[in-house]
Amino acid sequence: MSSISLMLLVAMSQMIIIAIGQMNLSVGAIGGLVAISFAGLMEVYHLPISIAASIGIVIGVAAGFFNGYITAKTGISAFIITLATLYIFKGINLGITEAQPFYKIPEAIRFFGNEKVIGPIPYLIIIPLIVVFFMWILMTRTKIGRYMLAYGNSIQSSELMGISSTRIVITAHVISGLLAAIGGMLVVCRLSLGTPNIGDSWLLPSFAAPVIGGALLAGGKVDVLATALGVVIVAIISQALVIFKVDPFFVQIFLGFMILFAVLVNRYREYQEENKKKIFSHE
Repeated sequence: MSSISLMLLVAMSQMIIIAIGQMNLSVGAIGGLVAISFAGLMEVYHLPISIAASIGIVIGVAAGFFNGYITAKTGISAFIITLATLYIFKGINLGITEAQPFYKIPEAIRFFGNEKVIGPIPYLIIIPLIVVFFMWILMTRTKIGRYMLAYGNSIQSSELMGISSTRIVITAHVISGLLAAIGGMLVVCRLSLGTPNIGDSWLLPSFAAPVIGGALLAGGKVDVLATALGVVIVAIISQALVIFKVDPFFVQIFLGFMILFAVLVNRYREYQEENKKKIFSHE
């Protein structure tokens, strides 16, 4: 359940970027940078949890803004921009920590990350469920959500509708950075420490869940609830493979094939829709 909690945030962070037809390779690096900053501020500077968390949020939002602003203003693919910032954020992470973890975490953090509300349900699931709810509202009930999907579907058409490309791209990346930041801090709660490798394994699951949930990598189509279901599916399969003592190396391969299969299925559906449109246009 705890792994599902964390991956919900990671998947949502990537999903909103996929919605606008882009990719964010730095999701894990942002989460890792925020995680280590959050833990370090509490251990080294003895800051209260609320202030350390607020600074962590600011770092995540700033990193997202940096990604979005450069992407929007230069027109360079977000794939390239976030590949570069992945190394920038990771380098800052290692510079802060000197590759050493922070262990002195407040007891309240340990409690929140490891205790249960009731039965098998951890406190850790509360924030991700709230995030999923607000993401569902954002993408289905708000103008900005519709604008993001319109932009992902067709940049030219969205601009003709008066939608600001710069605003959409920056907003999506800021939200992505925010969610990655929350995810990073929740990992600190779960592990009861801040370690430099937090976020290193996020990239593959961040794409797997939205794609399995039916998101189009070309943009314009995402489903928040289906993405959440995709997280559960990935978690169950990963756990099953671990139970059967499958080498972690093969777990990664299996997830890669799952993404490939989901993309091929989506492409086949797109192909069918295109054919239907052609048939109706001829009639």
